[in-house]
Amino acid sequence: MIRPPMPRLRQLRVVSLAAAGLLVASIVAAPPSSAQTAPQSAPSTTSTTNTIPGVDEIVSSPNLRQIANVPKVAPLDATNSDIAFQGKYAFAGNYNGFVIYDISRPSAPTVVSRVFCPGSQNDISVEGNLLFLSTDSSRSDDSCNSTAQGANVKESWEGMKIFDISNKANPRYIKSVETACGSHTHTLVPGKDRKNVYLYVSSYSPRAEFPDCQPPHDSISIIKVPLKKPTDAAVVATPNLFPDGGFPGSETGSATTGCHDITVYPSKDLAAGACMGDGILMDIRNREAPRVINRVRDTVNFAFWHSATFNNAGTKVIFTDELGGGGAATCNEAIGPDRGADAIYDITGRGDRRTMVFKSYYKIPRVNADTENCVAHNGSLIPVLGRDIMVQAWYQGGISVWDFTDSANPKEIAFWERGPLSADQFVGGGTWSAYYYNGHIYSNDMVKGLDVLKLTDWRTWTAELVRFKDLNVQTQGHYPGR
Repeated sequence: MIRPPMPRLRQLRVVSLAAAGLLVASIVAAPPSSAQTAPQSAPSTTSTTNTIPGVDEIVSSPNLRQIANVPKVAPLDATNSDIAFQGKYAFAGNYNGFVIYDISRPSAPTVVSRVFCPGSQNDISVEGNLLFLSTDSSRSDDSCNSTAQGANVKESWEGMKIFDISNKANPRYIKSVETACGSHTHTLVPGKDRKNVYLYVSSYSPRAEFPDCQPPHDSISIIKVPLKKPTDAAVVATPNLFPDGGFPGSETGSATTGCHDITVYPSKDLAAGACMGDGILMDIRNREAPRVINRVRDTVNFAFWHSATFNNAGTKVIFTDELGGGGAATCNEAIGPDRGADAIYDITGRGDRRTMVFKSYYKIPRVNADTENCVAHNGSLIPVLGRDIMVQAWYQGGISVWDFTDSANPKEIAFWERGPLSADQFVGGGTWSAYYYNGHIYSNDMVKGLDVLKLTDWRTWTAELVRFKDLNVQTQGHYPGR
């Protein structure tokens, strides 16, 4: 949302069937949650109808169904945000902190702990016994008891927080690192020496009156975290990705003043940056000095380059356009199918001669009410062998599963959504992140809480053979079969 051996991070294993057949944060006491299931109607196919479901009514294709919901509770009752995974746990961000869920039974998740630590967006990732949390709202200090304070005050703080999660029931806040313009999102990058991890911190929107966020801001911050001594974490580089200043902006498109999000593919030494007015491809062989090797712009249909996803082969990249900043109704006939959508690019060439070639747009084929915010948002690959399929959040547009194996002809194969929160007035909400992890789809709904869904489709059954030990979606790992 616009303001307002190999590393364990991505190790995976194929289950036997494949081989045989083919500063201390405040912890709020949290009793086991009562996961809820909800009735839902199921159209016979993915829907292209203009029929809009009623308030809170759930509709879906028959191959995608909800199996659990865990509602938000105070004090973690602010906006829900991103999700990370490790073993049997899901770590869900919230503008007031984060929640750790035990998902060993996906149909009945339980709350292990709730950590109160305000500071939007609280974008989240995990590595070993460490949890990383982004703060992109100006605070009075770096503690979990901070209050809002203007970015024009030099003493205000924004940046990264690091927690020790060796005890999931009692996470400990151990370190903060201030970064220029805060941390809207961050991406965890495993170091090649396996002794360190790096955080690529994305932030934007500098202003002359902000002492710690001065224009021009054409860079990212790179934090180095020694795994054995995370309290030594520090900014080691602030590479300028746009020496020419990037896209200057237009009536329909945002100027580039930093990046919104970066996705890395460490095993291929590749990264894709969604940087407001530009989409970039980077070589990250030197983790502390990423190099831009190709850049694309879409001055016709893209308003805000928001996030990126590679296919498993690393031969394609999908960029999302967060038209309206996630706070507008853009899945309607007036906006059309090519704005507030995904753009699919094929990656051609080799080495520094790699280029991104536009192939097509993808947008959900359903019209939403004008009372619903709906636009392309966070999603992940489904580890299907031999095909390119992903699941994606669309705020109140719900969850879409779509196949982009043919880059020029993407097709939806499953969907699930709730109706609007109000039939009479605009009320924001919907799914922030929808990710596939070890057989299920987990969605962090901004208002309704954690949803768990089960996809049952002949086109995706091979994903059941793949198991990840952990998953930070913006740190893509390779799975077998392509």
